[in-house]
Amino acid sequence: MFSVRRSPERGHANHGWLDSYHTFSFADYHDPAHMGFRSLRVINEDRIEAGQGFGTHPHRDMEILTYMLEGELAHRDSMGNGRIIKRGEVQGMSAGTGITHSEFNASREHPAHLLQIWIMPHTRNVTPSYGEWYPNGSEKKNWTLVASEDGTGASIRIHQDAKMYVAMPEAGVTLDIPIAQGRYGWLQVASGDIELNGGLLHAGDGVSFAGGDVKTLRMLSGGEVLLFDLA
Repeated sequence: MFSVRRSPERGHANHGWLDSYHTFSFADYHDPAHMGFRSLRVINEDRIEAGQGFGTHPHRDMEILTYMLEGELAHRDSMGNGRIIKRGEVQGMSAGTGITHSEFNASREHPAHLLQIWIMPHTRNVTPSYGEWYPNGSEKKNWTLVASEDGTGASIRIHQDAKMYVAMPEAGVTLDIPIAQGRYGWLQVASGDIELNGGLLHAGDGVSFAGGDVKTLRMLSGGEVLLFDLA
């Protein structure tokens, strides 16, 4: 299997303060053909205007990851966490039995650009938890693990047999795709252009595939790419 989800085909909602593109069905955008992929349920590309954001609202039984592409996001939650997430950082929450949180653009001058990712957990009613991941530069050379079930290395622990990787390679770099036979992958281009299986992908494009169907990708221009390894 190999299926491309082009950026212009995504759902779109512009609320003024929030301009959002939905890879999968979300809120008022419903497409039975795009309800998620395996345990991956949401990939929203959000641009939040200066000083604006999501007021306090609840979640439960979902793994929520936020990857900052540009700007800063001020986070507060019912677990007592208060942080400003910056460019290249990842924030993770296991909503479990229930949490409330708010997310606001920390800048009064510049927009914030981020990817909001939801992964369905394999276990309901877990104790809510919070984690963060910070880039150190090595992810420019190869895939860096940012979220996993066992919290390997400095990755954020999630309650699902899934892994999230990020890479920020320069133009001309080729990366192997570490998705084993019997597993499934989703590749999301956050920025830049890549060549994959002889085709071109651009920012906002996503691809679903089975392990072994995709061997490598080549960066045509420097950018950021996310890879999900899914059961």
